[in-house]
Amino acid sequence: MAPPPTVVSNLDDLAALGVEAVDVTTTPRYHHTIAIETLERGWHTMVEKPMGLTVRACNLIHRASEASDAILSVAENYRRDPINRLAKTLLDASVIGDPRLLIHHTVSGSNQMLISVWRHQKNESGILLDVGVHFTDMMEYLLGDIETVYAQTRLHEKTRKNPTAGSSNPTGVYGKWQKQMPAEFEATAEDAAYATLTFKNGAVGQYIEDHAGHGQGVWARQIYGSRGSMTLPSDRSGGNITLHLEGQAIIEDQKILDLVPDFQLDDITTRLFGGNRLWRYQFPFPETDRKIIAIEYADFAEAIFGQHQVEVNAEQGTRSVAASYSMMESHQIGRLVTLEEVITEQVDSYQEEINDSLGL
Repeated sequence: MAPPPTVVSNLDDLAALGVEAVDVTTTPRYHHTIAIETLERGWHTMVEKPMGLTVRACNLIHRASEASDAILSVAENYRRDPINRLAKTLLDASVIGDPRLLIHHTVSGSNQMLISVWRHQKNESGILLDVGVHFTDMMEYLLGDIETVYAQTRLHEKTRKNPTAGSSNPTGVYGKWQKQMPAEFEATAEDAAYATLTFKNGAVGQYIEDHAGHGQGVWARQIYGSRGSMTLPSDRSGGNITLHLEGQAIIEDQKILDLVPDFQLDDITTRLFGGNRLWRYQFPFPETDRKIIAIEYADFAEAIFGQHQVEVNAEQGTRSVAASYSMMESHQIGRLVTLEEVITEQVDSYQEEINDSLGL
């Protein structure tokens, strides 16, 4: 059995261990303070998503990265799902033609706590940021740069409930921590966004991220193009893609691979998932999650050894945060905003309170 990891309380003690690379896994509020210092020390740094608690925090990390010889990677995992790799290949091969419309809808949650208390606090990483950066990264991974956002946001459930509090036998990946959290608490971060986005390639996105939905839950990610449509499964589920192409029968099995004969997963993904041309897979969720995180680490390590550039760099990490905040900023000022305005901090009135709390 491997020995337990060494626990230290500060980066100086960590330096004494001869560390060369780190993964910043603190809550988002501290991502920029730690990542900037590790980069200044010359340590290769992976930052968990969201890259920073605000766009300003991301920009500070980005600048520190540019001033350092160390590698910076952002740990974005959804795009590394083998099925999302296949979806990207299908789009790049124009199987559904030129993309015209993206529909991404997720509705669920009611008044229940999502994983932890801090994900419902504006100054700690509200849920529309913490979950939203996954989805904004996926949208840009599949369709390219987002240019504009117009949105309405809401805080529907001001009081959240934690059914695991005090449980003697908590379940799930986060159970043992959730039982120590309060049974009820006040939420300060918005829990729903309803948005229209435009992409540089001309496509339009209809986006709903509602974590306060009561009744029947909804998950939908569909892309409509000039020759057909694609329906994707939820991330990390292993489900199959469904294609509706003009003049053809529905394709929802391994025949989908015939449309992209050059599709090939990388060596690490192939070894972890057991195939280099997957159209579906079946693993328990915790195992799937571990495999995809391992792919993140492999990408980081290979970049450190000079084999390639990291897949998700500081620029993309900042864009994902900016795209998520664009929805809150749009609602705050009551107009369409451009992603460029948010990235360059010309529009940041929603984030002003958070930046003040960070001393930025």
